[in-house]
Amino acid sequence: MNEEINVVSLIGVGFLGKQIAEKASLKNYTIRLYDVNAEDLDKYSEELRMKKKTEGEVTSHNSIEEAIKDADLIIEAAPEKLELKRELFTIIGKAAQPNAIIATNSSSIPVSKLEDVVEQKDKLLNIHFYNVFTMPMADIMRGTKTSDDTFERGKKWVESIDITPLIVKKECYGFVFNRVWRAIKKEVLKIWAGGYADFEDVDKAWRIFMGAGLAPFELMDQVGLDVVYDIEMSYYKKSGWDDDKPPQALKDFVDADNLGKKTGKGFYTYK
Repeated sequence: MNEEINVVSLIGVGFLGKQIAEKASLKNYTIRLYDVNAEDLDKYSEELRMKKKTEGEVTSHNSIEEAIKDADLIIEAAPEKLELKRELFTIIGKAAQPNAIIATNSSSIPVSKLEDVVEQKDKLLNIHFYNVFTMPMADIMRGTKTSDDTFERGKKWVESIDITPLIVKKECYGFVFNRVWRAIKKEVLKIWAGGYADFEDVDKAWRIFMGAGLAPFELMDQVGLDVVYDIEMSYYKKSGWDDDKPPQALKDFVDADNLGKKTGKGFYTYK
C-alpha cells in the first residue's frame, strides 16, 4: 500500500476548507473537493485551478464517494455539528481507500466521538487548522486507536505545507491554542452580551495589549458567528454548565444572518 500522501480530499469547502485547499495547492498535491453548495464549489475549484502553479490537478465532485476514492488524506471540514460529522464519517469510512488517513478539522470535537462509525479506527486523526495564512499552525491529536504510523504521516504532511504542528499529547476539548482562545472568547462575549462594555472597546483594549493582529470580535467575524456559536454549543453540551452556554445575543445575530464578514455584517459591517 502507498504510504505517501499525494491526493488530498477536502470534504467541506467553507472558510477553512478553502484555505487548507489553497495552502496544499502550493505544493505538488492533487486536490479533490466536495461541498453541498455545488455552485460555490465549482466557482472556487476554477479559481484554485487558475492559481495552482505546481504539479497536481484540482477537481470538484458531486459526491463524497467520488471525491475520496483515490485520496491518501481526507480532511472533513464541515460545520461544527457532531451529528453531521458522524454522518459524513460514516460515508467516508465506507468509501475511503484502506490506507487513507481520515481527519477532521473540528475545532472542538475529538475524533474519538466519531470513531464508532468507521472500521479503520487506526487511520483517524484530528488535524485542526487555524487561519493558515495568518496563523500557520495546526493541532494534531489522536483518537483512541490511532496508529503511530498514521500520526507520523499526518504530522509530516502538515509540515510539508509549511504549517507548524501542535502535538496534543492527551485527548481534550479545545486542543492546544483553541483552548486558550476559547477562554478569551467566552469572557469577551459575556462582557458584550451582559452590557458591561461595547465590543469595540474590548477590541481596542486587546490591540493596545497585544500591539497587533486581529482583536477577538474581529476574529469571530472572520471565522463566522454561526461557526462560533456551534463551537460554543459543543462545549456547553459536553459540560452541561450554564456558564458555558453561549449568550442569547450571539444566537440572535446568527438567526438574523449577521454572521460576520461572509454576510457583510456581524459585530462589524463589511463592504
